[in-house]
Amino acid sequence: MENLELQKIANEVRKGIITSVHAAKAGHPGGSLSAADVFTYLYFEEMNIDPQEPKKSDRDRFVLSKGHTAPGLYSALAHRGFFPVEDLKTLRKIGSYLQGHPCLQYTPGIDMSSGSLGQGVSAAVGMALSAKLSNDNYRVYTLLGDGEIQEGQVWEAAMFAGYHKLDNLVVIVDNNGLQIDGKIDDVCSPYPIDDKFKAFNFHVINVADGNDFDQLRAAFQQARENKGMPTAIIMKTVKGKGVSYMEHVAGWHGKAPNDEEYEVAMEELEKAGEALCQK
Repeated sequence: MENLELQKIANEVRKGIITSVHAAKAGHPGGSLSAADVFTYLYFEEMNIDPQEPKKSDRDRFVLSKGHTAPGLYSALAHRGFFPVEDLKTLRKIGSYLQGHPCLQYTPGIDMSSGSLGQGVSAAVGMALSAKLSNDNYRVYTLLGDGEIQEGQVWEAAMFAGYHKLDNLVVIVDNNGLQIDGKIDDVCSPYPIDDKFKAFNFHVINVADGNDFDQLRAAFQQARENKGMPTAIIMKTVKGKGVSYMEHVAGWHGKAPNDEEYEVAMEELEKAGEALCQK
């Protein structure tokens, strides 16, 4: 798929994020928006998946370790055809299959229930090991937050994955620099992130702009070519990307826009979409 088409889809994914979080009056827009491009690339370009057969045995697996950014994942799944886009407005509602964190039992396209920070990556490592033991050729992808990697369980999982040479595993770190309490290096610095993964026998790819599809494409192609060790993609992104007043603002980690803020955000995204259509 051409980059321009991916950009258009990512813009629609961002609209879905804002729409769902506003409708719920709760949720996590900042990190969902920073990861919108990687969600789009994974589900529209990278992964072997089929919305008509979401449980097919040879599908690639994805685990959203930073489960609070479910609005971004749900929007990508909806636009990929796993369920109606209109259902995004039911986010966090009683009886909805789109709850605040991904739920394996109820939501089409979800491969693992997640949200307890640090634990999703361990599940992904287990899936990758299972594929190796069964001689299956599916790949496993997991997305972590840069604040999340302050959790010790992340590094236990990394040690295990490196030791077992799980080259079918891709760990992606959304390095937007902010967590709920502020800058990650003010709270408890995880830097240097790349050297830590290298120490656990990962092939590490640094992406200077994780909101750029050329750079994402190059990173995931390199990850596919890597053999004998797991891959970690450390991507620099902008928290709140695509909505001007949310960008680089830690306060938008976990709150919903009010009606006025919603209108401003959607107007900006509409204009961005129009600009892409004119290219």
